[in-house]
Formats: sequence, C-alpha cells, structure tokens
Amino acid sequence: MSKENSKALVRTCDLTLGAEILPGGEAALAELLALAQSENRPLRIKLGVDPTSLDLHLGHAVVLRALKRFQDAGHQVVLLIGGFTATIGDPTGRDVTRPALTAAQVAVNAETYLVQAAKILDMARTEVVNNIDWLGTMPSAELMRLISLVSVNQLLAKDSFGVRIDRQQSVGVHELVYPALQGFDSVHLRADIEVGGSDQRFNVLMGRQLQGHFGHKPQLAMLLPLLEGTDGVQKMSKSLGNSISLQDAPDDMFARCMRIPDDKIVRWFTLATTAGAGEITQVQASLAAGVNPKELKEALAMRVVGELHGKDAGHTALANWQRVHCKREAPEQMEEHSIASAHGSDSGSGPLLVDVLVSSGLAPSRNQARKLIAGGGVRLDGVKVEDSAFVVILVAGASAVLQVGRRKFVRLSV
Repeated sequence: MSKENSKALVRTCDLTLGAEILPGGEAALAELLALAQSENRPLRIKLGVDPTSLDLHLGHAVVLRALKRFQDAGHQVVLLIGGFTATIGDPTGRDVTRPALTAAQVAVNAETYLVQAAKILDMARTEVVNNIDWLGTMPSAELMRLISLVSVNQLLAKDSFGVRIDRQQSVGVHELVYPALQGFDSVHLRADIEVGGSDQRFNVLMGRQLQGHFGHKPQLAMLLPLLEGTDGVQKMSKSLGNSISLQDAPDDMFARCMRIPDDKIVRWFTLATTAGAGEITQVQASLAAGVNPKELKEALAMRVVGELHGKDAGHTALANWQRVHCKREAPEQMEEHSIASAHGSDSGSGPLLVDVLVSSGLAPSRNQARKLIAGGGVRLDGVKVEDSAFVVILVAGASAVLQVGRRKFVRLSV
C-alpha cells in the first residue's frame, strides 16, 4: 500500500466517520499501515459482536462499514462472534444485570448475525471466529491467571459499574470478569486494530492491556461514534424502540428513516451510509440553502435501503413512499387477507369490520379496532368508515383495500 493510499484510508476511517484512534490518533494509524506495508502483510482488524438478540441494526452498520474499508484496502477482517461472552452479557451501559442466555439461543442469534453482516462485508474474505472455541474450554487455572492481570479497582472505575454501586444496585462477579474475557479475545487473535463503538472504550483498551501482559504488540483502538436512533436523542437500540434492523423490509426501513429529526440528516448521511465527504458537504449546503428537509430525508432513506437491499429496492421504496404519503394512493404490493366465509352480493351479510381489522392484524383487539374507526383512521377502498357496526360485504371474486392510518394496507378477498 502506498503512503498516499495509507493517508486516504486514515482520512476515510477517521475524519469522515469521526473515529477516535487510541493511542496516538491518525499518526499512529498511518504508522501502523506503513509498517504493515513494509512487512508485506495485512493488518488484522477485529470486531467483536455478542449475539444477544436476532437483529443487527444501523448502529452496528457503522462499525461494519469501517471494517469494509479496511477489507477493501486488502487487510484481514476478523469478525468475532461472542458465543461465550454473550452468555454473560456486556455490562456496558446497563443499569441492571443482563438476563442469562442459553448456548442454544446464542447459536441461533449468531447465525442471523452472519447473514446480516454479509449485507456489508465480503464474507468470502472475512475470518469468522467464535470465542466459545477458546473461552469455553479455558482451564480454571488459566482463567485465574487471566483475571489476576486486572485489578478490581480498575474494573470498578468502569462507568456502568460505578453508577450501579452508587445506586446500591448489584453487580455480579461474572460481569466484572466480562472485560477481561473480551480483552483476551484480542490476545488470542493477535489483533492489530480493534474496531468498536465509542461506548466500548473500556473493553477495547482492556484488550491492549492484556496483549502487553502476554508479550504481544498492543492493538490500536478505533472507536466510532454511536448513531442516534430515529428519536434523534438516544443511541440506537432495539430495547428503546428507536432502531432500524438490517433485516427490515425495504418499505419499513424507508419509513423509519423518514422519522428522524431534521437536525440529524447530515449525521445519518455520515454514519448510516457510505456517502463521501463531498456528498455530505452537498447535503449541508442544500440544508443551508433552504431545501426542504423532507427531500433530503427521502434521498437518505433511498440510499440506506439501496445499500442494504440493492439500488432497485431503494428506488422502489421511494416510489411506494411517495405514492402512499404524497399522492395518498395505496401501494402496489400489500399483504392479502381472506375473509373466512364467502358472502355473495345478495346475501346481505358479512363479517364486522371490527373483526376483520383484528383478524388481518391491523388492530390488536376489538376495542382498539373500534377506537381506530371512531378516530377516523379506517378506510375501505379509500372511503372513510366511521360506523363500528359496519359489515364488510364482498362479491365472490372481488377484492377491497382496507387501510388503517397512512401506512397500513391489507387487500381483502373472499
């Protein structure tokens, strides 16, 4: 790799994404890249993910894209699945102990993580490992030696532990051990760089500390900004209900992107897409010039969908959004729901709309269905229905579009 390419990679990873590189910043990364070039070897770039749920979200995509930049530059990306550490649970940012997961739950989650990571990484060039292979078989004597390298004082300095202790909330001994186990992963893998979110500072620096104890050259820490969720305030998290899953359908992903506050448009272009510095500058200039933020959010949402589902999906999601939300038309494709029994046009009978709303999944209960109707939020073939005793009558072979609110549609048929 030429020095020019090294500098370009540094600019891409650090300045565009706002990464914090420890220790030494951009100069240390440039030096490490130059060293790898002189030794004619790829750097080993590690990212650890604990499969504690079924979904990765756009916040995870920030670090995955950082890995992809290194991968495209010819370095070896190591995706570590925390099959063992996930059974403990990362205590970072937690005010209570995580519920324990079984090995079976972790294995199922891990499979979905790999499928989702493949939306961004070239898995054929990615080294995938699972720390259950070495932590799960670590002898107790070796574990004792490992945790003896870390002081309790140091562990209690971790923010989340200190807060919980101040509040007189319990901290499990197994949670104290977690950072040491995650740090040992870097020892085992001989990582040159570990990528993580800025909230992972303690854990990533623990890896540096332990590598030094084991006689390895300590890794650089590349800590990336945390992407705020659709609320624009708290970091993206499934538990907070402000996340966008990498597995979301294109239309749902697009609609969720449109919910972000206007003041997060530039940040989302920066962190949630592969947009370069020039494009981001153009977005900033457009906002300053008074361009409607809605147009820029549509461009953002189309880009997010396109990068995760393909360009065609991005354009289709934009068209569907504009058809439903701008032209107030029904989408071309929607879920279908059959009315249980056939009712001819001369029968004069049919299912209550209240029951159809529940059976089609558009309302969770009959009471909620009545509230939706009373609030004017239900339409049948574009006509508002305001009578909770309304009966749905369909001629055999015909269909009708049932709509709740602005985004929920179901095609009814006999």
